[in-house]
Amino acid sequence: MLLTIFFCALGLALVLVVASATSLYLDRKRLFTLADGAALAGAEMWNLDEVRVDDGALSVELDDARVLRAANDYLGDAVHELDAVELVEATSSDGRTATVTLRAVWHAPISTDLIPVAVPIEVTATARSVFH
Repeated sequence: MLLTIFFCALGLALVLVVASATSLYLDRKRLFTLADGAALAGAEMWNLDEVRVDDGALSVELDDARVLRAANDYLGDAVHELDAVELVEATSSDGRTATVTLRAVWHAPISTDLIPVAVPIEVTATARSVFH
């Protein structure tokens, strides 16, 4: 009888850990999708009159202020179910690539002493303006 109770408790704990790990994974993927969209919006934040022709190739210079504005606009319009989404960084280090870092808080579906109540998650996505 004691062994049966122990195995039932162990099985329940295993189910709770797997459910929490799955929830954390899915929230991280949702946050990464949001960051990817914000980075793409930042990478495409240029005007047609700013396009240059260098050695037969088209290029454009992104600046940090435009990338930040585009990422903020995207996050303001995007629909998501994440808690406490924060734009940590939105920059363009080389003038062609937009990098966006987002942070959110994950909450465990079932809170116990073994599983923390909330965990911060952070992702970084990069998008590049490419002309053909």
